[in-house]
Amino acid sequence: MSELILRNFALHVMLDSEEQEQILALLQRKNVTRRTVLVRPGQTERHIYFVDQGCLRMYHTDENGQEHNLCFYPENCWACDNVSFFKAKPATHTIQALEDSALWYFTLPDLEELFVRVPKLERFFRILIQNGFDMFQRRVTSNLSLSAEQRYLEFRRHYPGLEQRINQKLIASYLGITAVFLSMMRKEKDL
Repeated sequence: MSELILRNFALHVMLDSEEQEQILALLQRKNVTRRTVLVRPGQTERHIYFVDQGCLRMYHTDENGQEHNLCFYPENCWACDNVSFFKAKPATHTIQALEDSALWYFTLPDLEELFVRVPKLERFFRILIQNGFDMFQRRVTSNLSLSAEQRYLEFRRHYPGLEQRINQKLIASYLGITAVFLSMMRKEKDL
């Protein structure tokens, strides 16, 4: 039931059984259907989600109504609008389920309580935020300096198997190209 999330914690911290019990006692579960919106711009993010099954995406909608995918969160990933969640500010992005998804989540008050009771958890989330910032910087740099083909190959390395699960239009948006161009590029390069 909770093995995947415990293995995720073990990537960065070793929790004893008492610490695991304290964490699991405050961890909540939610099942959502495909297309469910978990947070919208202007709302304050109330939860930080761990994807046990399924896939979420974070995107920005520009003034013309065009969606720009910023990140995908398949199984074993954490998702939230960090600034909104940790600083109680209005979200600037939308988080939506791309598939029926099973999620674990914490509220900020519960997480703050756990930071005091299980200090290792604060270290875990610090590392998680650092890794997320590193990923963000690499994504910005690749968008500025790599070709569309190189960005696509990077997407495939970072999200193995995800292209078989989600719409090509969403991948094209993530890459900053049109779906037609992505299709032509894949055919031409036999990707």
